[in-house]
Amino acid sequence: MELSFILPFLGVVLVGFIILKILALPMKIIIKLLINALVGGVILWVLNLICAGFGFTILLNWVTALVVGILGVPGVILVVLYQLFFM
Repeated sequence: MELSFILPFLGVVLVGFIILKILALPMKIIIKLLINALVGGVILWVLNLICAGFGFTILLNWVTALVVGILGVPGVILVVLYQLFFM
């Protein structure tokens, strides 16, 4: 193989690697937020399912969805405490 073929190929591979490294960090954050939202939503659903018989439900609106989606399990705890003490 000639050097005139290998150098541009290595340059393209290097640039591609750098771009993927730059995009990997935000992707990790997005995946973490999605996992938090999924776990928090499932816990909130199960909690509403179990506690509905006792007359305790948590209304799902954009504020509770945002808190639970960003914080996950601690967000569910915050929403439950807020519901218990302030509603």
